[in-house]
Amino acid sequence: MKPGFLIFLMCFCFSGLKAQTSMKELWDSHSTQKGENPDLSTPYGTALHFFYHLEEDNFKPVEASKALRLTNVNTAEGGNLAVRLKQIFDGNGIIVNFVQIPDNSDYTDSLFNNQAKYFFDSRHFPQIYLEKIGREWKFSSHTVSQIDKIYHETYPYGTGRLLSLLPKLGDQVYFGLHFWQLAGIFILVLLLFLSHKLLTIILDKGLLYLLQKFGYGYLGEKYILPLARVISIYLILVFSVLFIRVLQLPAELVAWVIKILNVAKPLVITIVFYNIVDIVAMYFAKLAEKTESNLDDQLVPLIRKSLKTLVIIVGTLFVLKDGLEIDIVPFLTGLSIGGLAFALAAQDTIKNFFGSIMIFIDKPFQVGDWITSGDVDGTVEEVGFRSTRIRTFRNSVMYIPNGKIADATIDNHGLRQYRRFYSTLTITYDTPPDLIDTFVLGLRKIVEAHPHTRKDVFNIYFNNLSSYSLDVMFYIFFQVPTWQEELRCRHEILIQIVNLANSLGVRFAFPTQTMHMESFPEKKSLVPSYPNDVALYKARLQEFLDKELHKKDT
Repeated sequence: MKPGFLIFLMCFCFSGLKAQTSMKELWDSHSTQKGENPDLSTPYGTALHFFYHLEEDNFKPVEASKALRLTNVNTAEGGNLAVRLKQIFDGNGIIVNFVQIPDNSDYTDSLFNNQAKYFFDSRHFPQIYLEKIGREWKFSSHTVSQIDKIYHETYPYGTGRLLSLLPKLGDQVYFGLHFWQLAGIFILVLLLFLSHKLLTIILDKGLLYLLQKFGYGYLGEKYILPLARVISIYLILVFSVLFIRVLQLPAELVAWVIKILNVAKPLVITIVFYNIVDIVAMYFAKLAEKTESNLDDQLVPLIRKSLKTLVIIVGTLFVLKDGLEIDIVPFLTGLSIGGLAFALAAQDTIKNFFGSIMIFIDKPFQVGDWITSGDVDGTVEEVGFRSTRIRTFRNSVMYIPNGKIADATIDNHGLRQYRRFYSTLTITYDTPPDLIDTFVLGLRKIVEAHPHTRKDVFNIYFNNLSSYSLDVMFYIFFQVPTWQEELRCRHEILIQIVNLANSLGVRFAFPTQTMHMESFPEKKSLVPSYPNDVALYKARLQEFLDKELHKKDT
């Protein structure tokens, strides 16, 4: 409905505009100077003769055909070719500015090797030009041979038939337009409105119903349906471009409408592909859910952002090139030169970008992993284009450039298959050896009974005599995926150790100092006395060795 309303508004505004100098005034002025005979000696005279005799008030197609270089063509057919050529000018919005047409019989075009040719629109219609042969300027024989082809390109799908049907509705003039033109505008607006409603019903009811029937209702409602509606707008724009030519509106108006529609078409296509990116990203997200790595889940948003940026850039170039008809080659050339300067000025940014690519390729860590790298110690929350966000154990957030991470040494605690737990259990010096053995045996049973400990590798031994305690090494591994699970298992193991110690009567030692008085009046000295007998000591040693060796043998 909006494109049709815009067309109607522009038609109404342009209908009140009058050219500063009418075709009749130009003809009268030129005829006074050149006489009444057809003046085809200059590009100006030929163009004026052609367009003046195809005006509504002076419609003489046969006379206008004298401006065409005809070969083996009868008079009636020549008139039809002249009318078609005029309709090509009007349908494509080719504005003929007689002020710019040279009134010089010896004119040459410096852009085309100084040939005696005059082009009305060399960019869009290089086939249509005036050419001087002998003393006369006429539309070239090449132009005449291309009229039917260009006509069918301008009015495709049989729309050219409407040029002969619509004028039969009436020639009365209202607001500067014929009645058949106003009726055509009304029909265009009505058709656009009805087609929009029809497409909306088909998409909302038909397409959505089919998607829901096959189990894709959510996909259809969130992604496919908005995309289909944008495509319907594009189809309406294409229909408007086809039909606006048939109305034979003023060339200035047609030129503006076609330019607006030509800008809107690549813009709508850009929106279509912008929405398609969401569908592609959703597909990749489904694939990422099937992988074990969480890094793929971070890669999907980066792919979505990259593709959307690419779509916007390419769409903008098409809007500039096809819509606004701006030559983008100098722009791209300048962009390449500026890109070199930008690359030199943004080395760190580019390094970080390629660092992020290397992270996604090598996958040294994934989201949720606990990593350590230099002063960095925390859990990975997000991997972006420029930096990686890490949540430290102080609950602060660190942003590390990906270029530094790619070059750094990373200790990924999250990739550990087993999580080590090492501790030293200190017991008092008055603990009997048998109780120590029993306590160590109980510790091993605790490890073997726990569901998340590694059973094939663990080390629990009485291994040191420290300054204030007897030390038992407790060296085990947990088979758990996260740090929280590891803490829970540590808690369970330590609680069981405390319960074991309480059950056996083992006392844990802590740093203490005991003061002994070596001598005190009327008291026996605390300093032990040692007999001065080497044989006695050797006998005790032999007794100990026999006893301990006998234990090992049995």
